[in-house]
Amino acid sequence: MTNLTQFLNAAADTRPNAGATIMGTRKRNWHEHRERVAKLADSLRKLGASARDRVAILALNSDRYTEYFHAVWWAGAAVVPMNIRWTSVENAYSLNDSEAEILFVDKAFAPVVDEIRPECPRLKTVIYLDDDEAPEGMLAYEDLVDQGSLCDDAMCFGEDLAGLYYTGGTTGFPKGVMLPHRALWYNNLVMSKMSEAGPESLYLHTGPMFHLADGCASGGLTAVGATHAYIPMFDIDGVLDTIETHGVTHTLMVPTMIGMLLDSDKFDPARLASLKYLTYGASPMPEGLLIDLIERLPNLNIIQGYGQTELAPIVTTLQPEYHVLGGNNSKLRSAGRPVPGTEVKIVDEDGNKVKRGEVGEICARSMGAMQGYWKLKDQTASTLVDGWVHTGDGGYMDDDGFIFIADRMKDMIVTGGENVFSAEVESAISTHDAVSAVAVIGIPDDKWGEAVHAIIVPKEGMAPNMDEIIEHCRPLIANYKLPRSSELRADPLPLSGAGKVLKRDLRAPFWEGKERQVN
Repeated sequence: MTNLTQFLNAAADTRPNAGATIMGTRKRNWHEHRERVAKLADSLRKLGASARDRVAILALNSDRYTEYFHAVWWAGAAVVPMNIRWTSVENAYSLNDSEAEILFVDKAFAPVVDEIRPECPRLKTVIYLDDDEAPEGMLAYEDLVDQGSLCDDAMCFGEDLAGLYYTGGTTGFPKGVMLPHRALWYNNLVMSKMSEAGPESLYLHTGPMFHLADGCASGGLTAVGATHAYIPMFDIDGVLDTIETHGVTHTLMVPTMIGMLLDSDKFDPARLASLKYLTYGASPMPEGLLIDLIERLPNLNIIQGYGQTELAPIVTTLQPEYHVLGGNNSKLRSAGRPVPGTEVKIVDEDGNKVKRGEVGEICARSMGAMQGYWKLKDQTASTLVDGWVHTGDGGYMDDDGFIFIADRMKDMIVTGGENVFSAEVESAISTHDAVSAVAVIGIPDDKWGEAVHAIIVPKEGMAPNMDEIIEHCRPLIANYKLPRSSELRADPLPLSGAGKVLKRDLRAPFWEGKERQVN
């Protein structure tokens, strides 16, 4: 049965005294975790949450976030994790669109409720997650746990809706991806194998828990009854202290987090001695940063995960044996091979398979495929075709079956009739010693249509000039891919809640007043 609560039931039945969650000094075993989940689920049912109802959350990472997930599924409802970087307008949109009547919030986001409530007539109940006194008009989380009874699991499975996961918000209105139990169950089982997790493993939630990048990696640990540790949000001290104190073995970080960790003056390999597996994903990994990571933590098993929310999310992984410098096994520029049970094909604009090595759109199908976009029939039909999810990512497959991501198709730059994929240019620039971060965009050009423009955040005390960057990149990429202009930026690149660079924001000043955003 593809039931998401079966993983916690298995852990509680077979290893009841083993650690389930660690939040600071608060620790609970799997028996305690299941009892709290069942009681919270009972309270949710009494508040009106029933089969296929949606229950939302807007909060930082914590053990109660995991309890929320499990209790909502135990009650028979579906989760709606909300993006912590969104404005109140965007949050109100997702609440209204999902028709959620119950919302969990913590101290960090309780003030937002006053802005949201007037815009969300369906919202009936707000539950406060922290231990201090609940604000007026909210229910206290621990009271609901204490007052609940040990109710039976609703035993939802298969095509029963498990969650609405809202994608992006970087362009237009976000879409609610409908993921059934079947899809998330598949992800958890696959990731338990690909991350080589076991019951003795300990996973640290460093990335935001609303995002499926964290859900992808942590789900694999839940599947084997491992222990979860939490920091509210990514910070260097929190990461190092938690790994060192609790003996963390597994975690996931987006590339921007890895860069911050390696660049920090607090970075100390000795404090990371227990960490055996690091998964990265959610945005492209600059090759220079990956090389730096391998060289500075040579004993770390590194895994790349590529996926999409629409696929729950895992599609491919690049396993540790391919994260090597040089040799036949080196596949650093690849996103890996499809995970067990997933098929991938590369197609042209007409949906026909292209030859190996040719760039096209990446399509995938598996048990992880979404049911569709919530209340968006036409967009569902254009993305989910005959069981295949059209990712919108440009890439190619080599003769060994490895997938290489060229870029989001929308990030493609057309200059002088040639296609340039920005990720390739970014990867080349990132290997320059003076570059901390880089984003490449297309800007209007009277002669070429569009020109390749690089926005560079230099390392402290450095200021690489245009000529240096071009000469550094010249051996790495074709001439027409070289940046024609560049700028140094003192501030960090703008990021979405999932850690992706907001290229729309970077492009906007160059395309202002243009009827079209491409030339």
